[in-house]
Amino acid sequence: MQTRRQILQSAALGAGAALFTGCDRTISELTKAMGQAVPSTLALPTSAEIDPEFHLLSRAAFGSWPGDVQRVKKLGRAAWIEQQLSPDNIDDALCDLRAERFESLQFSAGNAYEFRKEVLRDEITRHTLLRSIYSQRQLFEVMVEFWTDHLNIDLEKGDCVYLKPSDDRDVIRQHALGKFKDLIRASATSPAMLVYLDGKANKVRAKTKDVPNENYARELMELHTLGVNGGYTQTDVREAARCLTGWTFDRNRTFAMNAGESYFRDDWHDGGEKRVLGHVIPAGGKQKDLEALVDIVCNHPSTARFIAKKLCVRFVSYTPPQSIVDRVAAEFTRTGGDIKCLLRMLLNSQEFMASRGQLLKRPLKFMVSALRAFAADTHVPARGPLVDALGRMGHGLFQYPTPDGYPDEETPWMGTLMWRWNFSLALCEGKLGEVRVPMVELEKALGSPKDPATAAARWWAHLIGRAATEAEVQSVIAAASKSDLKNEPKAKAELLGIILAGPAFQRC
Repeated sequence: MQTRRQILQSAALGAGAALFTGCDRTISELTKAMGQAVPSTLALPTSAEIDPEFHLLSRAAFGSWPGDVQRVKKLGRAAWIEQQLSPDNIDDALCDLRAERFESLQFSAGNAYEFRKEVLRDEITRHTLLRSIYSQRQLFEVMVEFWTDHLNIDLEKGDCVYLKPSDDRDVIRQHALGKFKDLIRASATSPAMLVYLDGKANKVRAKTKDVPNENYARELMELHTLGVNGGYTQTDVREAARCLTGWTFDRNRTFAMNAGESYFRDDWHDGGEKRVLGHVIPAGGKQKDLEALVDIVCNHPSTARFIAKKLCVRFVSYTPPQSIVDRVAAEFTRTGGDIKCLLRMLLNSQEFMASRGQLLKRPLKFMVSALRAFAADTHVPARGPLVDALGRMGHGLFQYPTPDGYPDEETPWMGTLMWRWNFSLALCEGKLGEVRVPMVELEKALGSPKDPATAAARWWAHLIGRAATEAEVQSVIAAASKSDLKNEPKAKAELLGIILAGPAFQRC
């Protein structure tokens, strides 16, 4: 029997060259035929509490695709988590089919200079959006977003627009569910990070009174590992910077086989003894000084606590219970920072399940969860309405100007809520360019309710993950009462847009 991937390959060959040159219609039809279609019926929650499986998909994924809740119920939450923690075993060929067009993402840091900046910016943004919407490896994509913020790089600084695509591929995506230490080690010598935090200019000085460039060393401790209150001193920062001297990147380095990669210059390195966080790093270590530094900061107890709390803030609560933070920190120490183990403990915890509906969706999750809930079909054209809308909501991908990345708190996002309203109405009215919503199929799956109150209640249950109260149903109908609610497309779109823009859908 053929696997799904083999069927896809055969179908692709039959479709001819048109498929591989971006025939969007062919791709859309093929993905629907292979499983990304609206099921014939949707089982809706009847409880006043958010459905547990819906909650899991709202946090550990970018929201529920029609039918996902039922699939998770059949499989079991713990089994779904285990499945997601092994993304290489999940067939993602349908998403690959949509995303394979982005040629610039396959090049090394040095070779990416062959592309125009606007092409690189568009392709990495569109690729991220498409993966978030359509990937079956949802937890992996959620963690890609998490680590992208944790190791933030702004495309607009220097040559970062040329270097971030390879960083996204070889640092973030390569290690998103691996060992934390491997992630930090890869980031430390990433050309994009060397440029963004000035590490490429970090070398031993001619005058002994001069100090090396401390930008990356400071952020390594403050943002990437120990945290701002992690117990390090200015002396530790300076000594860490000395460990890092010699690592650089030069786009014009064409004489070596590894052109376009970072490399170590012995003549730029401070070869003396260093002392970091109470550890002595002997003289003469050269490249090994970086390895020693990464071991020291990643194994520090403050790093375990800092990463544990940051994960709990993202997945549980802005003020997570100390009980879950302590357990995740202990698991970090026990496993040497095994990210899969941390997520397994966190997502199976009582604290996670008790936190339903407490977090405000950041704009990316808001947009993607809406698109997934409606089984939207889109290929995110360059500078298209989705990319533009995300920027207006304040969440332009890879554009946060400071190293701390987009915030995990409510207040910074409150000033752009009107743009969420505009997006909601545009999506439901079919005014987002090439974005298509299978509204007829969704209504059939919900039972094609004619009565406005019944329709509002069923859509609410599908989109929010719990049964609506009578007051909520009436408030939605009242807000949409300017239009005739009897089967008019505009009225239906307004009703759905109101649910999406309302407070309940804003949270997860």
